Amino acid sequence: MKVFGLFDPTEVRVEDPGLKKVVNLSSKLMLKSHGRIKWDPTKSKINVVERLINLLQVPGSRGKKHRIITGWITGKQAKCTKIVIDAFKIIQEKTGENPLKIFVKAIENGAPRDEVTAIEYGGARYPQAVDVSPRRRLNLVLRYISNGAYDKAFNKKATIVEALANEVMKAAENSNESYAISKKNDAEKQADAAR
Repeated sequence: MKVFGLFDPTEVRVEDPGLKKVVNLSSKLMLKSHGRIKWDPTKSKINVVERLINLLQVPGSRGKKHRIITGWITGKQAKCTKIVIDAFKIIQEKTGENPLKIFVKAIENGAPRDEVTAIEYGGARYPQAVDVSPRRRLNLVLRYISNGAYDKAFNKKATIVEALANEVMKAAENSNESYAISKKNDAEKQADAAR
């Protein structure tokens, strides 16, 4: 069975050993769990494409811009599903490869391995570099991809479909033009400085 009847997930392999357990590419015709799997604390039973669709509906609070950027789409599952399908079709046309493979490659490239947390010691706060858990790595990269697509589409000529397709392709190429890759590099540089 193919995802949306279009994209075959059986030929996709997750190369990153840390992300193997959390990236779910189970074959389903329609990716809509209606929150039935909400008790899964790792969210590892939910397909990653469905998680991207869910994040496009509400990609997280980003200050005062949040309501302006995403107010028109909040909670509209069918509209977000169509955006992702159309973006994957653009990826398939431009690269000639399975878009799920490109998407998984983008996840592997954009997921940060180190980040900084604050530790309080003797009344003072110090930055401390820590390893990122696999679940948080996936959460962060999906958030970066959706935020990057919104940034490139908001008040610009590009539509959200084109912006999402470009963001995923640039992240798969490990290009610094990708919002996800630049955020990952920033986080890892800060972690290196805080060691």
